[in-house]
Amino acid sequence: MNFGLKDCIKTTSKPFLIAGPCSAESEDQLVSTAKELVKLNQVNLLRAGIWKPRTRPNSFEGLGEIALPWLVTAGKESGIPTTTEVANAKHVETALRAGIDVLWIGARTTVNPFTIQEIAEALMGVNIPVMIKNPVNPDLSLWLGAFERLENVGITDLAAIHRGFSVYDHPKYRNVPNWEIPIALKEQRPNTPIICDPSHIAGKRDLLFEVAQKAMDLNFEGLMVETHRDPNEAWSDPSQQVTPAGLRTIVEKLILRTQELSNNVVEEIEEIRTEVADLDDRIFDLLMKRMKLSDLVGQLKRENNITILQQEHWNKIISKRLEKSEDYNLNKKFVRQVMDAIHQESIRHQTAVMNPDQSSKNDSKS
Repeated sequence: MNFGLKDCIKTTSKPFLIAGPCSAESEDQLVSTAKELVKLNQVNLLRAGIWKPRTRPNSFEGLGEIALPWLVTAGKESGIPTTTEVANAKHVETALRAGIDVLWIGARTTVNPFTIQEIAEALMGVNIPVMIKNPVNPDLSLWLGAFERLENVGITDLAAIHRGFSVYDHPKYRNVPNWEIPIALKEQRPNTPIICDPSHIAGKRDLLFEVAQKAMDLNFEGLMVETHRDPNEAWSDPSQQVTPAGLRTIVEKLILRTQELSNNVVEEIEEIRTEVADLDDRIFDLLMKRMKLSDLVGQLKRENNITILQQEHWNKIISKRLEKSEDYNLNKKFVRQVMDAIHQESIRHQTAVMNPDQSSKNDSKS
């Protein structure tokens, strides 16, 4: 195993591109798709699902070990390194024997620390890159923990894959992106490349470009796009796969931006940032004053034995703010989140006033 994932990502013009079918269906399917992908002259890794952890037991769950040589052959004939998903220690051992170049750990696996530990122990002493998808639920600690467990056994050539988070019956996405989670991962692990999987976020091909562009705008390093020679005939997830030609269209439409500030805009941006910082200071000064008033309300409630939560009053407040969201030129969801955060902090302040003994105990534990 001599493929350096991080080095390749660093030296490749954005986006670092991973492509290939959701599932391996036949050797001919993999080889023909790979040969079409070569024509793009942009694909860095050839992907295919060998084992498919499906939600329902009667769904197509992949062909298993028999398909590994097909993926390896497709990689050799196209000259593109290969990657597949592993969900347990046995998968790791089988994929390593077959000669797969890069492994990835799926969302359903990342959520389970016991399984991650087993995979880590199976990789001990092995020099192979590993990509880790976010857990199905929006839990940053679980995602970070997977990286840490692999690093503890000496696996350091690591990358993250952002594939969105499970939600019931979302009107737009198959998995909601929750962009704040990968951004927080980048804050914790600034040297870990993040690759976006728009296929699993979108769930349908007409949203792929939109999600991919957002990932590029957020300075993600790459994309993993499910690509099939005939998506409508795919054995799994047909609606979210594109043809190699469709992938070319997506990549060619992408607007790639830079993090570097050119000299002619540095001064202007810094002036605006100074003004923003001043406004931020004023916002937090106002919040401090707001919470001092909450303390006074808490004192009155304590003296008169009144409950902290006054639901009718809160309903009026939140309704008023949401109604005015357009006047503020703010998204209703954002207004709701801000007001909920202020309300919870107000409750915390009032609780400290009304139950000072309990509050001091909690403070000593934290």
